[in-house]
Amino acid sequence: MQVTAATAGGERRFNPAQLGLWAGTGVVIYVAIDVALAFLRPDLSLLHRAESDYGVGPYSCLMDVNFLIRGVLSLLLAAALLRLGGSPRLRWGIGLIAVWGVASGLLAFFPDNPPGTPVTTSGGIHLTLALVAFLAVAVGTIVLAVNFRQLPRLQPLAGPALALALIAVIPLLLLGRTHFQAHTLDGLYERLFLGLELLWILVVGLRLHQTRSPSPEMSA
Repeated sequence: MQVTAATAGGERRFNPAQLGLWAGTGVVIYVAIDVALAFLRPDLSLLHRAESDYGVGPYSCLMDVNFLIRGVLSLLLAAALLRLGGSPRLRWGIGLIAVWGVASGLLAFFPDNPPGTPVTTSGGIHLTLALVAFLAVAVGTIVLAVNFRQLPRLQPLAGPALALALIAVIPLLLLGRTHFQAHTLDGLYERLFLGLELLWILVVGLRLHQTRSPSPEMSA
């Protein structure tokens, strides 16, 4: 079957290697914006205040953009993994990453309720979306890592990816115990969890890019 130049160009743009690179680039941009917000909003403690609190008040638009970036980069990785095929269990893991991505993006439209502010419907939706997103990515990364052995391109990453996914569960459990109460380390635990999950996405995305397959041949 002949492959046209246009078709081959589309395959190069949307193959797992390219999608993985875009996902990894999204992680870098996300972290850069988070670091910028830490300097722009020194009034919000990194140890005691949730990342979502950046979405209320000065520079809130930057946090909204970051939520959208997190959603897009996660969906890019899910699309990259979906193109590799695999068993139904692998697709379940990909589906959970997609849920995490969609829920992360929706957080931009529902500001949370920082401590000391009135409880709102938006804040309740935000908390629900965050809970869904966190649980989805925690389970999804574990399911995927366990099944990476099915995929030749990711097989060497199975052990390290599983270890990273399991370590990420620790700060999530600690975060659950704080109930986001005042003077707890909820901000620290949340950032550790998000950082580990984003690192997982970065590592997998870069692995996909580094092991890219040859471009398809083109014929007129």
